[in-house]
Amino acid sequence: MAERKSFLLRVDQDLLLHLQRWADDDLRSLNGQIEFLLRKTLRDSGRAKTDARPEGEKSEE
Repeated sequence: MAERKSFLLRVDQDLLLHLQRWADDDLRSLNGQIEFLLRKTLRDSGRAKTDARPEGEKSEE
């Protein structure tokens, strides 16, 4: 598995609540949901290849 990097993310409490509910609906962890949304946004904006994951990392879609 690819190396993971930790960092602090400050977000509005309401935003975090909505993201947690969405993650629960999609049966993902909050962290997994945020990574999923970031990857999708990178792909959709053309700023990343079709798959923004490092080689060998399994897709959640």
